Amino acid sequence: MNAERNPAATATAIIGQKVLPGRGREFEAWQRELNTAAAACPGFLGAEISAPTRLQSDWVIVYRFDSVAHLQAWINSRTRQSHLDAGARYFDGPATQQVVSSGPQALDPLVTVVVTHRVPPDQIDNFLDWQRRMVREESRFEGFRGTELFRPIEGLQEEWTTLYRYDNAEHLDAWLTSPARQAILAEGEKFSDFRLRTIDNSFGSWFAFDSNGKEAPPPASETRTSLAVWVGLYPTVVLLSLLLAPAHMPLWINLLVGNLLSSFIMSFLTMPYYVNPLLGRWLRPPPHESRSRSNLRGLGLVAVVMAFWALVFYLVTVRWWTLP
Repeated sequence: MNAERNPAATATAIIGQKVLPGRGREFEAWQRELNTAAAACPGFLGAEISAPTRLQSDWVIVYRFDSVAHLQAWINSRTRQSHLDAGARYFDGPATQQVVSSGPQALDPLVTVVVTHRVPPDQIDNFLDWQRRMVREESRFEGFRGTELFRPIEGLQEEWTTLYRYDNAEHLDAWLTSPARQAILAEGEKFSDFRLRTIDNSFGSWFAFDSNGKEAPPPASETRTSLAVWVGLYPTVVLLSLLLAPAHMPLWINLLVGNLLSSFIMSFLTMPYYVNPLLGRWLRPPPHESRSRSNLRGLGLVAVVMAFWALVFYLVTVRWWTLP
């Protein structure tokens, strides 16, 4: 288990909100306005919106600030409260909130579980021992990527918060439903009053860095993510097909080898050196940029790039060379 973090370090707030049926788009537009207001606050580093998925039942909003003090000032600000009053018509119940204090990228880019516990002061040592046993068991499961434990932050959060990271949903589910976890939970029955949330960010590692190679938040929406993957996948797959064609492999072997190579090329070359620099501003638009303008610019760029590749591969495979 990683060391507990200093409350003076970079602070991240993870807010979950259930939204009334049919109000998702309105909620997202309202939330983007709220994020724009947050961007004007001292210490603001970034904000992300994640729509519900199969793993994640709530809308999840993540705020990052350069200190707990600046995050607390935003959370308690009149500006935020006035926006919350206006957005209450979209909410299906109260929001939940967890705050962690760590480095600038507090959440794993793939699948993260956030668990909060209320621990009586006289049970802290027992709670920490129980958490260590939990981590020992968890670390034996495939896909485990680490755990971080955060103490309560005075004036902002009373709960202890734990982040569990896994490389994909299947490995996470194997741990969550395992007899080993159930046995550990039974041992810590006195700590059974907890809240658990899964945060799902598909294609995370492909978008974990900006054009300068620095860690960056996930893209603004799943639609943009999917289109960006398409922009990278099409030329990668066609070029691999051209390179593998002279080998004259049976189709099933060709696809087996091609898919393996394309996965590596996408992860280590196509996404970090081609797609992210090309579409970075569209994937992570500045808070002040108009959403409609950003969409038009991004979709236009995607259309031009894909038309270019389509023309190139038409000329290569039809006019100049026919695949065997």
